[in-house]
Amino acid sequence: MTAKIEPSSVEGRPIKLTPVPRGVWLVILGGGVTALAPLFGFLIGSILGTEDTTLGMSSIYLFLFLGFLIAAVGLGIAILGVRRILRSRSHSARAARRSDQ
Repeated sequence: MTAKIEPSSVEGRPIKLTPVPRGVWLVILGGGVTALAPLFGFLIGSILGTEDTTLGMSSIYLFLFLGFLIAAVGLGIAILGVRRILRSRSHSARAARRSDQ
């Protein structure tokens, strides 16, 4: 036997979705890349082992260095996101002051 679920005639509470400020997703993405890139660089370097040398360096050091470079790019993306958030706040504050006048 299956019970049939009848839709309720009473509507639920209305939900108002507010958009995220511009730049929040850049901060999240940049922060994630900044945190995880060195870890993955070290992981790849340790998988390849210390016996192999690439460009005269051990694989662990080389891929950890590449992870740091990718983390720097992620940090730049996060900083751009913060800049975008601050600019959108100042633009909305200016618009609010203009509407008050």
